[in-house]
Amino acid sequence: MNWMNKLERKLGRYAIPNLSRYFVAAIVVGFVINLASPALLSYLEFDAASILHGQIWRLVTWIFVPVTSMDFFGLLFLFCVLMWGSSLESFLGTFRMNVFLIQGILISDIGGLLFYVITWATLGQGMPVYLSMYYILMSMLLALAICVPDAEVRIYFVLPIKMKWMLIFELLYLAYIVFSYFKMGITQYGGGFGIVVGFMMSAQILLAIGSMFLFFWLSKTRLGRKQKKRQKEFRATFSQPRPGSGISQHKCAICGRTELTNPGMTFRYCSKCNGNYEYCEEHLFTHRHVQ
Repeated sequence: MNWMNKLERKLGRYAIPNLSRYFVAAIVVGFVINLASPALLSYLEFDAASILHGQIWRLVTWIFVPVTSMDFFGLLFLFCVLMWGSSLESFLGTFRMNVFLIQGILISDIGGLLFYVITWATLGQGMPVYLSMYYILMSMLLALAICVPDAEVRIYFVLPIKMKWMLIFELLYLAYIVFSYFKMGITQYGGGFGIVVGFMMSAQILLAIGSMFLFFWLSKTRLGRKQKKRQKEFRATFSQPRPGSGISQHKCAICGRTELTNPGMTFRYCSKCNGNYEYCEEHLFTHRHVQ
């Protein structure tokens, strides 16, 4: 059992269901605040210098900073965020979804403060970073793609694409943006200071994506030497069915499809059902949980 399972046993009852919806609501509230009083919104933004001078509420209130305009595409993005959050929570469970999002905020806070302190100590001038929830919310889609890479989605509800290809494309796109920021900084300011500027401009991307990969790394179950030995012996005793035997290894509890009847289909167990219930990729997020 890894530390995440132990933490869930102790604190799981305090987890907040549908936490991603609260972040979407916070962004909508921030948009209203910006319309009513843009000056007030400036007191909610992440500002390392102000935080170190006592305005500690900024460690949390930057989640209200609008990540998009409230036009058609902005509302479509927030609607997609609601779907991503619901699907990811169905796969991870409520507690781990809480950890995923809260960890993203904490790592962004720590990274922003450390960057300011380090640049102040080395350059004599603290460099600020801009933080918003945009890339933390986007990381939910990337996390969902890691969990179900063979599931198919439709871009703008039209173009079908498998999640694993979308994950690769999005990571390459974000890498290009980060590279462009560093190139711009080095071109304008030279080597050392240019790298600092590049990190300052791309900090929210690096921190959000880094937090996502850290979450999955920390969620891994690490076995000791004796446990690995027992696992190896168990697998040797109960080996997988021989090819051509007609015996399936996976079967959907709803439709009865198997990897033999539908090659290439992904099957997963549901963490919220009481018992070992396995579902195909079409019913993983739509079934009624067994209690």
